[in-house]
Amino acid sequence: MLEQIWQDLSALPSYLIDANKRIYIPYLLSAVVMAFFVYAQIEKSKSGKGFLRFLFPRDVWLCKSAKLDYTLLITNKVIKAATFAPLVLTMVPVAIAVTDFLEWVLGKPLMLQWPEASVIAFFTLILFLLDDFTRYLLHLLLHKVPFLWEFHKVHHSAKVLTPFTIYRTHPVESYLYACRMAVTQGIAVGVGFHLFGTSLSMFDILGANAFVFLFNIFGANLRHSHIWFSWGDKLEGWFISPAQHQVHHSDNPKHFDTNLGSALAIWDKLGGTLIKASEAGKVSIGVGKYDAKHDSVYAIYWLPIKLAVLTLIPKKVIKKEVLKEKETNK
Repeated sequence: MLEQIWQDLSALPSYLIDANKRIYIPYLLSAVVMAFFVYAQIEKSKSGKGFLRFLFPRDVWLCKSAKLDYTLLITNKVIKAATFAPLVLTMVPVAIAVTDFLEWVLGKPLMLQWPEASVIAFFTLILFLLDDFTRYLLHLLLHKVPFLWEFHKVHHSAKVLTPFTIYRTHPVESYLYACRMAVTQGIAVGVGFHLFGTSLSMFDILGANAFVFLFNIFGANLRHSHIWFSWGDKLEGWFISPAQHQVHHSDNPKHFDTNLGSALAIWDKLGGTLIKASEAGKVSIGVGKYDAKHDSVYAIYWLPIKLAVLTLIPKKVIKKEVLKEKETNK
């Protein structure tokens, strides 16, 4: 276990050079370029120092909430290595189950003789669409199911947004997303195998799915930031812009449970939860009028477990216990 923990921690610097990670250096640099266009529009007097102050305001990057995000990047790695890493569902059994199911329903694999480029394009697209849809679906459940919301609330309790807020998650949520990924990949591989046999690969850019690379290079790191970057109404009807995701983090009740999609806006459009940046008005970050009390690493890990368990207890029972406690204290 100690070896696994050490391996996971020593891998953290590699996030900067891994195209599958959000804080990959080219993704960060592309966000800086896009931020410069915002800076150029809103600032009359421009300078290098002014741009740096615009990018790295102290009240954002040195905020207590942001410091907790930096800490969680490390502590979550340790917890994952020490606890649930061996328990995460993997892609292979899902792919086998999907293949067996399709063979049972449809008969033997079709073994379609498509050109290699067409097979790669199909597999890359189906993998992206399934990944984006299952992200939306799990995200929706995290917001709508009270038990799950207590864990997802950790992410929304951030009072400021930085690219490191992506790592502000409770281990229970991280576990669910890891299993979701295995299910998504397993379904894509199972369907691909049934259609084409074993010749499966995807278009990638520097090792990342081509669609995922494009999503990240076009400002994904601005989603969790103080920089308002909208793509305009037309594009925001199809793709979730950085500004739209900031609306998702808004503490305004009108914005709750909206813009749940990751890359594509079509799921929100179908679900009636899409808000374009131009419709949002002023946005401030948080979970609402109340404080989630996630003001320490201990609270971030312990409070969601406690509150999630309470959601499973009937309200009548809780009220009785509260009344008993009040009578005892009299």
